[in-house]
Amino acid sequence: MLHSASSTAHIPFRERVTCTVPEALRATGLGRTKLYELIGQEAVRTLKIGRRRLVIVDSLLSLIPTPAQR
Repeated sequence: MLHSASSTAHIPFRERVTCTVPEALRATGLGRTKLYELIGQEAVRTLKIGRRRLVIVDSLLSLIPTPAQR
């Protein structure tokens, strides 16, 4: 059974597989232009289903250095 987007609200962001572009913007604090630039550089992965573009959350999280990477 498929669930609506509102049913993903209780899933912690790091555990989600995908998110929408607006959710990615809010989560990262990036602007739309910069996010699409990163998508074009393949630094952030996305997939399209119909006209909808979904951002792969793991690729967003990989932009943020962990304490071990600092």
